[in-house]
Amino acid sequence: MALSWNEIKERASSFSKDWSSAHNEEADAKPFLDAFFNIFGISRKKTATFEQRVQKLSAHDGYIDLLWKGVLLVEMKSKGKNLDKAYEQAISYTHGLKEYELPKYILVCDFERFRLFDLEADSYIEFTLADLVENVHHFGFIAGYQKRIYKEQDPVNIKAAELMGALHDQLRDIGYTDHPLEVYLVRLLFCLFAEDTTIFQRQQFQDFITDYTRDDGSDLAARLQELFQVLNTPQEKRFKNLDERLAEFPYVNGKLFEEPLPIASFSSAMREALLQCCALDWSKISPAIFGAMFQSVMDSQKRRNLGAHYTSEKNILKVIRPLFLDDLYAEFESVKSNERKLQEFHRKLAAMKFFDPACGCGNFLVITYRELRLLELAILRELSRFGARAGQSTLDIRTIMRLDVDMMYGIEYEEFPARIAEVAMWLIDHQMNMLVSAEFGEYFVRLPLRKSAHIVHGNALRIDWKSLHGEQEQFSFILGNPPFIGRLLQKPNQRNDMRAICGSIENGLLLDYVCAWYIKAAEYIRGTRIKVGFVSTNSISQGEQVGILWQELFERYSCKIHFAHRTFSWSNEARGNAAVHVVIIGFACFDIPEKRLFEYENVRGEPLENKVKNINPYLVAGNDTLILSRSRPLFTVPSISKGNQPTDGGHLILDRESLEQFLHESPNGTRFIKKIIGAREFLQNKNRWCLWLKNAKPDEMKSSKFIYERLMAVAKVRSKSPDKKTKEMAKVPHLFREMRNYASFVIVPSTTSENRRYVPMGFGDENVIPTNLLHIVPNGTLFHFGILSSAMHMAWVRYVAGRLKSDYRYSKDIVYNNFPWCEPNEKQQKAIEQAAEHVLAVRAEFPESSLADLYDPLTMPPALVKAHQDLDKAVDTAYRAKPFTSETERVEYLFLLYEQYTANLFTENKPKRTGQRKK
Repeated sequence: MALSWNEIKERASSFSKDWSSAHNEEADAKPFLDAFFNIFGISRKKTATFEQRVQKLSAHDGYIDLLWKGVLLVEMKSKGKNLDKAYEQAISYTHGLKEYELPKYILVCDFERFRLFDLEADSYIEFTLADLVENVHHFGFIAGYQKRIYKEQDPVNIKAAELMGALHDQLRDIGYTDHPLEVYLVRLLFCLFAEDTTIFQRQQFQDFITDYTRDDGSDLAARLQELFQVLNTPQEKRFKNLDERLAEFPYVNGKLFEEPLPIASFSSAMREALLQCCALDWSKISPAIFGAMFQSVMDSQKRRNLGAHYTSEKNILKVIRPLFLDDLYAEFESVKSNERKLQEFHRKLAAMKFFDPACGCGNFLVITYRELRLLELAILRELSRFGARAGQSTLDIRTIMRLDVDMMYGIEYEEFPARIAEVAMWLIDHQMNMLVSAEFGEYFVRLPLRKSAHIVHGNALRIDWKSLHGEQEQFSFILGNPPFIGRLLQKPNQRNDMRAICGSIENGLLLDYVCAWYIKAAEYIRGTRIKVGFVSTNSISQGEQVGILWQELFERYSCKIHFAHRTFSWSNEARGNAAVHVVIIGFACFDIPEKRLFEYENVRGEPLENKVKNINPYLVAGNDTLILSRSRPLFTVPSISKGNQPTDGGHLILDRESLEQFLHESPNGTRFIKKIIGAREFLQNKNRWCLWLKNAKPDEMKSSKFIYERLMAVAKVRSKSPDKKTKEMAKVPHLFREMRNYASFVIVPSTTSENRRYVPMGFGDENVIPTNLLHIVPNGTLFHFGILSSAMHMAWVRYVAGRLKSDYRYSKDIVYNNFPWCEPNEKQQKAIEQAAEHVLAVRAEFPESSLADLYDPLTMPPALVKAHQDLDKAVDTAYRAKPFTSETERVEYLFLLYEQYTANLFTENKPKRTGQRKK
């Protein structure tokens, strides 16, 4: 398994310091390169050789400083030497290499400067040793990562969406709304696209508006109505005296212009808005952007998030390439030299069926179809070469083009996007036909429209997917991005959908809405070779949902994950796009020997590919282990619980002003005051207090006007609550709804930033009241604090905890209760306690700094970093004698321990009690 990027960066930082004084090629080059490879957890001896002899173009022998055959060639020079000449020397060596030995990268370096050439991309990057940490991701290929670049969306698409949004608003404002408005806009979109892509004559639609309608827009609606009727009428059935400008428009068919609509009404400003749309070059518009257009023609409130629910082309490619496209191109390469096999491959491709069960405006289907047509174009090129060799002078593309839009299937809940998807498919088909026409010099257009994509308007969770195709047929691939709706945000009809699909699964109704698509897809593909690829919220690969969903997928349907993109930010070029963190998961009901795992250095970066033997539901390389919810700790350690829950409307909580007011009225009231801390107070050193009246006598509470008025307010708030227990607690308003007060406890924040190396933890006593925004470990000792504050536990948190966006959400039933604790001997336990005490002592040296400041990776004091590293070593040693070299190695070890303990492989007795020494 490749090292994590955090681990690689730490090693790169140490390397820069350790080798800052190296300068001599002969003395330092070999150890320098050995250490450089170690940054990535790779043994140079197993991959690359020093002083590889080659014969240069001049016929003289040369010696390559380092060669990793097929991957990397390195030429080292002493500090200050000319790197241009070093690169020329490196290139001269390549002439003596066999084809399979030729490197993809060349690195020239003088110990101070690095210049890395990507020979395939024909680009290079240069930086200094001091800047290695910021540039280390360029060497991901050494660790086993492969960089994949996906094209961003063209901004002209967004401009088109915004123009259509403005026109939508003007039509809506005059009262042209609902279904007629939706269909009207779809027709206008088609006309705008058609006149720039040869379906119509060039600017035919724009000239029609400019020349045949009045400037004030008074007759524009009537003229458009005439045009729509003409586009729906075959040439032979049109009126004989039809205006010649209208008669020149082609017959479109496809039912796009069939439905009668109310006549709209236009003003001069609205006519101008339509002409502005015409002025845009729609030939540059990707039909996939119709999804963003749909967002733009919604109400103005939603339009501020234009593109919020639109999957960019870049992200669609992340799904379809590993799902099927890479394999299809590999197969094409293997058969293209054999005409018979190529013809068979072409027929196989044309017989495939692609299905998006939550297709929206058709983005996935459009891009999928486009990529398939590009592959067909490559097939046609090869077939034309075979024809030329056989003496065939021309190629009739009409007779050999096999792919058409009816191979694409979709279900969409809303009507308007379903219609958009249907039109978008025709438009992308036409674009691809024009590409084929340009390639072979034979104009080809599919008019009138005879076939269409199978887009069904309905609820995909209630429709039988098999009803979309014939009895003897099935989909080849299922793909898309089903709705992202958490359990608490589901509407009544969506909760009913969940009951229908997930109701029989234990705790199935706790799942996010997207999980129903996984179950529905697994049911459809069971016993087949069909593959599925879905974009999903990262919640399905973290926390409680993993065990619920994947236990069902594994045990009932025998699903296996074939590829996955770990968490990344799901965005596009649209204005105000949604800040959603997602994963992509490709799965099927059969296994394959090699899987593809795409990881991200950061959530907004580019994916780096790693080949692995298995991907588990947490999207890491490893066995298909599930961390199920557990009510008690796996080991005999103190139980963890939430802090105190006031549920008081804020009336038992005091800020500084109200505290001073109370003490002014009741100078002896300090015995009723305790400091209260939630996550904010704990992490940021903020002060708040509370009325802690657990042992207060009735007369004491009644004699204080301040307390009595607060209790009346609490009782009023609780009595109005729909929660039965809260309403009952209105009878005792002086008590918190849930109360836990201990002499000593370890404090664990319920959420913490993903950027922190460690979850900041601490100790509390009976004078501190932790709220339910914190977890507490009653009677926790220095040993427990040390383990929970270690890199070992942090690795577990990163892979097992749920997330709030990308922040870690610590839970007792998943994270704490399942954590595999070590079983130290007395010496090891003492070492952990001493290291933990030192962490606390170093923190105490910065009394003015909050824990948020101390644990910010940019401001964490070196002394605290060192104290935690010492603690990490002490904890690691208690787990095993062999040092852990990376976080991924720790995670693998912890998962193995978890599997062994839960399978009772160690002993029939419960795991031993750990860490009983007192603080």
